[in-house]
Amino acid sequence: MNQIACDRTMMRLSQGQLNLLERCPRQFQHTYLDLFGSPTTSEQQERQAWGSRFHLLMQQRELGLPIESLVQEEIQLQHWMNAFATAAPEILNLDANRQIFRESEHYRTLQVQDYLLSVIYDLLIADDRQAQIFDWKTNPKLPKKAQLEKNWQTKLYLYVLAATSDYLPEQISMTYWYVPSSLEVAQPKSLHQIKFTYSQAKHEKTAKELQQLLHRFTYWLKCYELGEPFPQIPEGNKNCEYCQFATRCQRDRDRDDSAASSQNWLPDLVDIPEVSFG
Repeated sequence: MNQIACDRTMMRLSQGQLNLLERCPRQFQHTYLDLFGSPTTSEQQERQAWGSRFHLLMQQRELGLPIESLVQEEIQLQHWMNAFATAAPEILNLDANRQIFRESEHYRTLQVQDYLLSVIYDLLIADDRQAQIFDWKTNPKLPKKAQLEKNWQTKLYLYVLAATSDYLPEQISMTYWYVPSSLEVAQPKSLHQIKFTYSQAKHEKTAKELQQLLHRFTYWLKCYELGEPFPQIPEGNKNCEYCQFATRCQRDRDRDDSAASSQNWLPDLVDIPEVSFG
């Protein structure tokens, strides 16, 4: 079950929690404070399992650990690994003479107000000129770049690295690599990348947005402790249509239950939780 991790009085927040907090405070409350369960479909479970296996494969390869047992269990993983090596050889085989840092599942934290913001980079590569963040995605379809740029994963990952390193924002980038589901044919052309560069202006904008969101969160927490629930989003918002808490929030009165039940509820593709190992 998902929970907010606390270190003494320091509350730890991830990009996924910031996304949910911004999208629907009440859903955040039900998920992370009330700890109500969130059902998943068999399709979601299958995709999450495939994503976990692909992340593990990439991590073990990066660490120099044997991957034969993984690819023998699922040959499609080997096909995708070969396709990825063809599509992005510069990532898997960087010039060792220039490289000064390279780590899979790189973990960083940054304190902002009374919160500890945590990020996990699938792969972080840095040299004397730039720092590159890479993230592997196994979502069934590509999101729009403009949507992904507003997502807290993009904003927080870039922000934390700039705030916790000597690199200038202009020296930092983040690239998402999208690997389709295991059922699709593994070809280099099936892989897609979406890259974001950073800047001082973007860094300052994210800092302002982050401060404002955390100030609101602190206020909502104080009210919650006094028995007042987190605010709801306006009625009629499409996010309520497939939310698992629609009945609890009394937002399903006008919903056609028969139509809703025929839909496969899926979370925002860019908000699927990160998978960490070790």
